Amino acid sequence: MNMSRGKVGRRLLGLAVIGIALAVGGAAWAAEVGQPSPWEYTFQPAASPVMVDIEWFHNFLLWIISAITLFVLALLIIVMVKFNSKANPVPSKTTHNTLIEVVWTIVPVLILVGIAIPSFRLLFEQTDIPKADLTVKATGKQWYWTYSYPDNGKFEFDSLMAADKKPRLLGVDNEMVVPVNKIIRVQTTGADVIHSFAVPAFGIKIDAIPGRLNETWFKATKTGMFYGQCSELCGKDHAFMPIAVRVVSDQEFAEWVEMAKKKFASARTNSYALAETGAQ
Repeated sequence: MNMSRGKVGRRLLGLAVIGIALAVGGAAWAAEVGQPSPWEYTFQPAASPVMVDIEWFHNFLLWIISAITLFVLALLIIVMVKFNSKANPVPSKTTHNTLIEVVWTIVPVLILVGIAIPSFRLLFEQTDIPKADLTVKATGKQWYWTYSYPDNGKFEFDSLMAADKKPRLLGVDNEMVVPVNKIIRVQTTGADVIHSFAVPAFGIKIDAIPGRLNETWFKATKTGMFYGQCSELCGKDHAFMPIAVRVVSDQEFAEWVEMAKKKFASARTNSYALAETGAQ
């Protein structure tokens, strides 16, 4: 009877674990594009070719790590069961095994080579910037971003967190706007301290350093809103420095550029004052 209760308890525990896994998995599947979701433990849905490759590489490594972990666990269990003092009262005095030593040297090398090849390919894809259709310069400041579009006229604008916009801590007054399915080159620099420009759905993260111009790129494959945050500790309001990118069609982008030229063409005397004027 006791054994039967134990079996029932184990089965109930197993069902509970499966239920929790399905619930969490369902939450992950329901994740909104371009922003974090409650209880999310995976990447945000990819919205660029680079992010697709990053996600593939992550899953590829996960399989390798899981296989190694299970293999080591199996070895530990075998050693504990087969070579404990009760099962093996007379221990072996073997100090050498040439075959095992060759295998445990060559196999890890082959695993690392198998990891290195796609790793270097992904790194090259991220750092080799193709010919850009559009350039956007993002300047990190305490604690907001300033965007300029050198290919589309001499205008720039500030993007500050808007407390009355959703999602919380990610909504801004003026979004960075780019066209869909175009190669966007992002140039970053800092005006005061080191910041970091990061948008997870695009697979980009690059430091914005004072006195230095860094570059990265992305190609958004979906329209909509995509959010990121400054990812380098930059002072007391570091947590309130969101990045909001609105991806639109070519026609909508052309219309936005003409509007932005008029809206942000005035002389920049005070960044915060301009942002408030633009918001109005």
